[in-house]
Amino acid sequence: EHIFQQLGDGTYYHSGIIAIRAAVASGVNITYKILFNDAVAMTGGQPVDGPLSVPQITHQVYSEGIHRIAVVSDEPEKYEANVFAPEVTVHHREDLDLVQRELREVKGVSVLVYDQTCAAEKRRRRKRGTFPDPAKRMFINERVCEGCGDCGSKSNCVSIVPTETAFGRKRSIDQSSCNKDYSCNNGFCPSFVTVLGGEPRKGQGVGGVPAAVSEVPEPKIKSLIPGENYGILIGGVGGTGVVTIGALLGMAAHVDDRGVSIVDQMGFAQKGGAVMTHIRIAADAASINSARLNAGSTDLMLGCDMLVMSGEDALGTLAPGKTHAVVNTHKAFTGDFLLNPDLEYPEDTIEARLLDGLGNSYATFLDASELATRLLGDSIGSNLLLVGYAWQLGLIPLNKAAIFKAIELNGVKIDWNKEAFEWGRRAAHDLDAVENVAYRDKIESRSLPQGIDPMIDFFAEELIAYQDSKYADRYRQLIAKIRTAENVVVPESVALTRAVAQCFYKVMAYKDEYEVARLYSEPAFKARLDAQFEGDYTLQFNLSPPVIAPKDKVTGLPRKITLGAWMWPMFRLLAKFRFLRGSLFDVFGRSAERRNERRLVDEYEALIIEMISDLSQDNLSLSIEIASLPEHIRGYGHVKEASIEQVEVRRSTLVKARRNLIKAYAA
Repeated sequence: EHIFQQLGDGTYYHSGIIAIRAAVASGVNITYKILFNDAVAMTGGQPVDGPLSVPQITHQVYSEGIHRIAVVSDEPEKYEANVFAPEVTVHHREDLDLVQRELREVKGVSVLVYDQTCAAEKRRRRKRGTFPDPAKRMFINERVCEGCGDCGSKSNCVSIVPTETAFGRKRSIDQSSCNKDYSCNNGFCPSFVTVLGGEPRKGQGVGGVPAAVSEVPEPKIKSLIPGENYGILIGGVGGTGVVTIGALLGMAAHVDDRGVSIVDQMGFAQKGGAVMTHIRIAADAASINSARLNAGSTDLMLGCDMLVMSGEDALGTLAPGKTHAVVNTHKAFTGDFLLNPDLEYPEDTIEARLLDGLGNSYATFLDASELATRLLGDSIGSNLLLVGYAWQLGLIPLNKAAIFKAIELNGVKIDWNKEAFEWGRRAAHDLDAVENVAYRDKIESRSLPQGIDPMIDFFAEELIAYQDSKYADRYRQLIAKIRTAENVVVPESVALTRAVAQCFYKVMAYKDEYEVARLYSEPAFKARLDAQFEGDYTLQFNLSPPVIAPKDKVTGLPRKITLGAWMWPMFRLLAKFRFLRGSLFDVFGRSAERRNERRLVDEYEALIIEMISDLSQDNLSLSIEIASLPEHIRGYGHVKEASIEQVEVRRSTLVKARRNLIKAYAA
């Protein structure tokens, strides 16, 4: 009955207004969402041709006979009331869903103007110093994070990346790619901390070079004879500087008085999708007969993203025994991760595909993104680091002076980009020495012990810190029972014991107010903050306190509020009262959520004891699957409640199947 049609500001300006006029004439029930993002973002971020503003749009569509017009902005306060057409309403973007629900009931044509600069363009302009850069960043306390993915669902942001920890997969924010949209904080989770002031910590390689790599020998530059082509294929994720690297090498070839051709394959969406640049370098322009690299014509593959480079389009240009590759092994997850929090990165498959096309002796793999972040403070330097690495190996037929001249002509962070290139050279010369610099002050994350006894001890010690030794004893007793039963059924097997050890800990160590406070009070939290940020920064905590938390206008679900740095000492104080947990004096334990969490502990314990009584080889695999179900219980509040409901449905099905299996074998 009602249609929503998205329309970019550039499209609106050159032809979209005609479609709106036609819709008014035909009386269609439709809302045009005009995205005023200050750029033709779909094809590369070009400026909109012609003068256009949000007030102008409202006056234009009003004159076409549209009288229900809403403006939604992340900064609604910047507008004065009298600049818009009559009857226009102005809203904060937090109310977008509410506004859309209201507009869908409007008969005829309505217009929603969404005013927010393209996120990718914001990031690009900030790096150039041409756009305001607020001294505000988000940080995730990985110990408080539950790995539920609600932050990704709310923001659709690929800067939220997985972090593997001893307590499972959590989330962190890639500060290098973050566009400071902050909508990830809308996820219903207390792990998000707002960092005000300060800045990301400078890299370990800024301002100092170790003696081992202070003087790197110059490589032999390949000579090109007339008629000879040298093909370079660069591939990566759009918006991370792949096209810029191609442009720099192209300009360097011009400076070196070489012939060069460049073809950028970007598709419509340059940001976040696969991007490949084909470069041919020759002694002169007459030696280049084809711009695009065809089958077997790639001499050097620069893999800024190995997932992109493992595609058929890239592999088809390789020639075993000829093509050399320098590939970034950083795991850049696709947007699918936002929909599937358990998505696994196919690293082994990707590497196997590349090696199959290259031959082992012609491939070099290194985590250039991690090195660039550690050395230079920003992963965007990874691409030039790869260029420097390949150049030092003699795989780029251009002089260093020409490459540096191209960097200077580009005019963006000249010294920093030169340093990225030089660190790539140093890594090619002595990778161990470079890694010693990069990781010298790295905080090592705790890893989960692989042996079953160390794992049990690990979780038991955590439960003592969570509550007390009596609580940990309850844990050990159940693990001992299931281990004995499993050993009787399948000697030396620990698969079921391992599943119970991890999942019983998970249900027992539910993150109530006391535990969140304790985890924020741990020195490790401050250490991780200091490892990522420097300068004079302060913190804000984003929480949803019981009773006083506001409700969402549409869903009625609780939302978060921002509390100042004064919460930090309050956390330390609250953590000391965790001995009240579960007692008559536990004011937080009276909520439905806390009662439900205590119920889960009792039910899981009872379920494991039930499975011990009839465990056999025939039902062992099914028992492991049932015991592992709590891994899927994640989140806080209504998010956790929804996951519990899903797990309980699955548990009921599996328990029934297990009982039927036992009956079948008994018969």
